[in-house]
Amino acid sequence: MEQEEKKKQKGILSFSFWGLSSGRTKILSGHELTPLSQRKKMMALTVSTLASSLSSLSFSSLSFSSQVSHKPGSVALARPKPLSVSLASAASPLAVSASAAAAAPSEPEAADLRKYVKSRLPGGFAAQSIFGTGRRKCAIARVVLQEGTGKVIINYREAKEYLQGNPLWLQYVKIPLVTLGYESSYDVFVKAHGGGLSGQAQAISLGIARALLKVSEDHRSPLREEGLLTRDSRVVERKKVGLKKARKAPQFSKR
Repeated sequence: MEQEEKKKQKGILSFSFWGLSSGRTKILSGHELTPLSQRKKMMALTVSTLASSLSSLSFSSLSFSSQVSHKPGSVALARPKPLSVSLASAASPLAVSASAAAAAPSEPEAADLRKYVKSRLPGGFAAQSIFGTGRRKCAIARVVLQEGTGKVIINYREAKEYLQGNPLWLQYVKIPLVTLGYESSYDVFVKAHGGGLSGQAQAISLGIARALLKVSEDHRSPLREEGLLTRDSRVVERKKVGLKKARKAPQFSKR
């Protein structure tokens, strides 16, 4: 009997459908393809079953999950992301006001330092008696010495701030005074322009050494021994035509 039933069902296409509410249910079973008319009937039956199952499904029975289900036919909706209210917009005025308050004291300090330099140098740099001019590469520094406690002010700023705290550049500035033991006896006022900070620091060193000669000619011999009175004439060599730099040539290709 079972074999006869199997023969009768020969040519029926098998369909399997995972139900939304009742789980996995097999609608039709078979092993081979059916004629076109029977196939259309089975498709209509499947569509009607799907429509009835969807109509019986309510939103309350839907389960929200954060992961996609691996079972075919199962409905899995992504978990909605919680709304996060950012306080950046509310805090930004506070941050701006705080930064403005932090930057505000630096401006009066710069203005006070400029007033301080002008009060110490009546008539400007050109009217002072102890002065010296130093040069290095493209940098030029005009230096004025006055008796004081060892302050170094470059372009109306503290030397450590202007030279970005670089110990080598600060050493260039202090070497002439340290050589003669005047590191806490003179205040140094500088106007520098051109070149970079390294060239300006070395120009300041030469300017201080030349200004110390105005104090006394006896300073020439110790300064000369340290090489502080020699103008360093080394500059960048100019680029040549046909070369990439002053001496660097393009790569040679034999063929």
